[in-house]
Amino acid sequence: MTLADLKTGESGKIVKIQLSGALKRRLMDMGVVAGTDVIVEKVAPLGDPIEVRIKSYALSLRLGEARQIEVEEIKKS
Repeated sequence: MTLADLKTGESGKIVKIQLSGALKRRLMDMGVVAGTDVIVEKVAPLGDPIEVRIKSYALSLRLGEARQIEVEEIKKS
C-alpha cells in the first residue's frame, strides 16, 4: 500500500521510497525514511495535496509523490 492509500486519521510506517534524485534526497532530509511513522492529517477535497505528520511537523505532499512512498498500515487497537 502507498501513502496515498491512507485515509485521514490513519497511520502507517514507511517501508520504501520509490522516488529518485533530488526529490528523494529532499524528502529524506525532512525525515521521510524507512521505519518512520506517518499520520495522514488532511486530504484536499480533490485528493491533492495531502498533509501528513512525520515526527513533530506537518508536511504537504502531492498525490503523485505520496503514491511513490510505500507504507505498512498501523492498525489501531
